[in-house]
Amino acid sequence: MSIPIVDNNIFRLLSFRDESNFSGFQRTNCYTIIFVLNGNGIFKAEGLAYSFEGKTLICLSPYQPYMINASVTLQGYVLHFHSDFLCVYKHHNEVACNGVLFDNIYRSPILSLTEAEGEKLHQMLQQMEAEVHDIGLAQYELLVSYLKIFLIHATRIKVLEQPGAHIIKDEPLIVKNLKDAIEHYFRKEHSASYYSGLLNISTKALAKIIKSHLGKPLNHLISERIVVEAKRELYLTSKPVKEIAYDLGFNDEYYFSRFFKKNAAISPQTYRDTVGSGKLATIN
Repeated sequence: MSIPIVDNNIFRLLSFRDESNFSGFQRTNCYTIIFVLNGNGIFKAEGLAYSFEGKTLICLSPYQPYMINASVTLQGYVLHFHSDFLCVYKHHNEVACNGVLFDNIYRSPILSLTEAEGEKLHQMLQQMEAEVHDIGLAQYELLVSYLKIFLIHATRIKVLEQPGAHIIKDEPLIVKNLKDAIEHYFRKEHSASYYSGLLNISTKALAKIIKSHLGKPLNHLISERIVVEAKRELYLTSKPVKEIAYDLGFNDEYYFSRFFKKNAAISPQTYRDTVGSGKLATIN
């Protein structure tokens, strides 16, 4: 059972007291933050499964499908916010959560919290809840401020828990080198064989290492990085899809559209129309 705290086109805050909201795969055109106050279970996204217990924060990007199989009754909050409410890319210098809480293809979306950390974030959500119920002057501005503060604290927690928010403990050097190579060349080079050749290792051996340490196929990792950049261009700029495709190394706009739809489960134009800044949001 969930209780809507505020519900409109660009911001939605719910408290939940069971797992009914998450029993099937969910997907929205908004950023999603799930704060588990009590309970445990398995969180599933992008073909991967993550266990969680107790106070937990889960952060998801627009159109990222997810579900939760709860072992016991869950209690907490779920917050959806559209880029029209707060664009994490545009406010990166203020909030610094992009690439840490959202759109980090190398890290788990699960953040386990200590009692103190969980209580601090819980209090912030309660502040948002109170503001929604006590409508006053400049409510939108105050809610945006509360959300920014929440994201800053969550980012600090994740960075402290995972220093650098880039390198996983005991990660082989070749994994780090692959990440650096993808970041440097993904706009031009899309094949696994290119990166394995660059790192002087067979494609099969590299794919095995990546699957073992990151839980994803090598080709999937490369595709995800391209899609993250494509999404940024689609909802932060007015560039034609053809130009975005060319900038990302695709000579054929239609091939790029098929590639994007295969990896994001939505066409580039539909993504722009429903997520792009200045577009009307519909929280599903």
